Amino acid sequence: MAVTESPTGFLSECELTAGQFSRITRMLHEHAGIRMREGKEGLVRARLTKRLRKLQLPDFDAYLTFVERDPTRREFAEMIDVLTTNKTSFLREASHFDFLRSEVFPNLAGTVRIWSAGCSSGEEPYTLAMLCNEGIRDIASRDVRILATDISHRVLAQAKAGVYPAEQMNDVPDAWMQKYWSQKQDTAGRTVCEADRSLRKLVQFAKLNLMERWPMQGPFDAILCRNVMIYFDKATQQQLVERYWALLRPGGHFFVGHSESLTGLTHRFRYVQPAVYVK
Repeated sequence: MAVTESPTGFLSECELTAGQFSRITRMLHEHAGIRMREGKEGLVRARLTKRLRKLQLPDFDAYLTFVERDPTRREFAEMIDVLTTNKTSFLREASHFDFLRSEVFPNLAGTVRIWSAGCSSGEEPYTLAMLCNEGIRDIASRDVRILATDISHRVLAQAKAGVYPAEQMNDVPDAWMQKYWSQKQDTAGRTVCEADRSLRKLVQFAKLNLMERWPMQGPFDAILCRNVMIYFDKATQQQLVERYWALLRPGGHFFVGHSESLTGLTHRFRYVQPAVYVK
């Protein structure tokens, strides 16, 4: 097996055989429903080589054995994280948030429950928290909660910290920045923004593999699973859509990414507008 070392002696690149790639794709599909097509070998090799280096493992066989024998499943979650890294930002696909504020929030009474499924590093749930503060009447006296889940321990730790580089906040309106974020310097001297308690108290972060049992019972007023299902095969997408349907209250809304749709799936949702559906 060809192994290349950098001048410092650390592993820089390791050969990924067809058998190892097949083993990875099978593992991803069986345990997470994720499809990894042929042609992605270079991406897989480059991204997982970083994990080999961090764990000081000599090759992909050793790495995959480590993943399979890890009783905590943490490294499997790390593997998924590095292979499915997705762009995320505050107020991404803003039309969804406009729809929530204008069409959904005015009609909500009493308890409000929203689920950000695949929340990554927290930009989506904190955007939802700002939106709730701005758009839900009498929020201080109401029971409003946002559940934010992801399979990755690493991104959940970032999300729970609620601290982001100032340059990531460019899409957040100035008025919201003043109300919900405070600036400070991190240990490297960089300007960062920290989420206010008024946002944090609305959001509950939790680790969840969407392929496993869901502990929550709902019902939810809105579920956002945006730019997540693109990683799953059709059968897994079908299963997830049925499970989301069951957890929504009648009249609840389901959001997918703008590059996604429910076309080709059997479902009972009613189409509202691109990437927005209602039960």
